[in-house]
Amino acid sequence: GNTYDRSIIVDGEEASLVVFDIWEQDDSQWLQNHCMKMGDAYIIVYSVTDKVSFEKASELRIQLRRARQTEDIPIILVGNKSDLVRSREVSVDEGRACAVVFDCKFIETSAALHHNVQDLFEGIVRQIRLRKDSKEDNARRMANTKRRESISKKAKRFLGRIVAKNNKKMAFKAKSKSCHDLSVL
Repeated sequence: GNTYDRSIIVDGEEASLVVFDIWEQDDSQWLQNHCMKMGDAYIIVYSVTDKVSFEKASELRIQLRRARQTEDIPIILVGNKSDLVRSREVSVDEGRACAVVFDCKFIETSAALHHNVQDLFEGIVRQIRLRKDSKEDNARRMANTKRRESISKKAKRFLGRIVAKNNKKMAFKAKSKSCHDLSVL
């Protein structure tokens, strides 16, 4: 009931995803330990409207790295319910800072509006591929998917760099590797 299987096309190649959403189903320590020892990647989701869930996500991230400390497993910290702006208890900056501290990617989504959900799943596939495939395969894949950047994106990137130089908070964001691009390590 809490297992989802789906195929998606990422960078022109099919990927099969099997998502196990069983964490809160059972408080069994055995189940949680078992989940931490399997899988090619992890998506840790918290609600931006619930500070406690954010703190639990941070604890889970620590437990996960402890359980698989010798492996370079991709982890993406996900702030869900980004559409509920008035109820927000966890800022975007807090989420990004947590991801930087824990050395994982970060993205905010809204499952209700399907905002950034596709980007999240495509990003997790890219992260797995970057770690598992050879450098040649990754270089070929990136060469095949290079797209021309739109003028509006170029302008946004340019203005973002100007603002970052003059604003220390923005400079911190520019230095973080948090989910601005899920196709890089």
